[in-house]
Amino acid sequence: MKKVGILGGGQLGRMLLQAAANYPVETYVLEKDDDCPAAHLCTHFTKGSISDFDDVYHFGKGLDAITIEIESVNIEALKKLESEGVKVYPRPSALEIIKNKIVQKNFYVENQIPTSPYLVTSNKSELNNHLSFLPAAHKLAEGGYDGRGVEILKNQNDLEKGFDESAVLEKLVTIKKEISIIVAVGEDGKNALYPPVEMIFNKDLNLLEYQLCPANIAEKILWKAEAIALAVVKNLKSPGIFAVELFIDIDDNVLVNETAPRVHNSGHHTIEAAYSSQFDMLWRIILAYPLGYTKQIMNSSMVNLIGEENYKGEARYENLEEVLQIENVFVHIYGKKETRPGRKMGHVTVLSNERQELIHIANKVKQLLKVVS
Repeated sequence: MKKVGILGGGQLGRMLLQAAANYPVETYVLEKDDDCPAAHLCTHFTKGSISDFDDVYHFGKGLDAITIEIESVNIEALKKLESEGVKVYPRPSALEIIKNKIVQKNFYVENQIPTSPYLVTSNKSELNNHLSFLPAAHKLAEGGYDGRGVEILKNQNDLEKGFDESAVLEKLVTIKKEISIIVAVGEDGKNALYPPVEMIFNKDLNLLEYQLCPANIAEKILWKAEAIALAVVKNLKSPGIFAVELFIDIDDNVLVNETAPRVHNSGHHTIEAAYSSQFDMLWRIILAYPLGYTKQIMNSSMVNLIGEENYKGEARYENLEEVLQIENVFVHIYGKKETRPGRKMGHVTVLSNERQELIHIANKVKQLLKVVS
């Protein structure tokens, strides 16, 4: 039985462990919070920091494989473990590219992958030199997550919101749609693509609010998006699961926004909506099984459950019972005890082959189900 470690014990780690129940695997989790969502589902729990070299290295010694739930891990420790024969998904070389947004954007340019124009800034004062580049998104090179680490700078009055450390200043393009494609890559280099999802964001929190699958895009744009997503992943040269987020602009150009080297929020609907979920797929890759079947069982929408404004404390879910009574609705609560404004607390997947019904029920769920304290 393979011993597999997960760096991080949050909601993604929890969902990975739920999928692991179908496989002959002994699971290990490293997380600084021993009351995290994944702590009680793994075979062995280790308290420690996923960003600390010694914690990650000692955790990984003796394991067959390691995967991650977030990019903010100690890559040097993973490199050492890999050199000693531990399989790492994705490889540290791929993580190193994606972890830093400056390196990531340079990677796209070097590999002729279309992405929006950008500049690199070292501090806030440099922004005064780039007023002609506005409006733009200012993105921290490292550490941004779930909407944090990104500021929209529309004009000179917004410069104070910029970051006083290494960051990417990314020119805003006029976007028609934002989509995401999950790509699975096996050890043998074989790949499988999930149907693209169309993402609708909360503009205030910069968080995914709900999504629709499949994305409503023309066939030619689909082919272009899939080709670009594959180009990203092939150039990363690593097995694993990758979420490639893309912009479609008003001229139908397809541009890479960002890539996540792990199971991703935009793939959560696959638990119910696909024959092989993104979580199931990652276990197949780690265990060197054949890749799963990515075809949809039904079309879907997925709503993020986000902590309501003005509420902080022990989480309570208003109207949960009413939502659970809606046909073909599946509620996932992540087990986080405390809510706070903007915190992801769960998600709800809706299945239907009627697009308007998906939109209607997604909005109904969004209005009904509130995370308060």
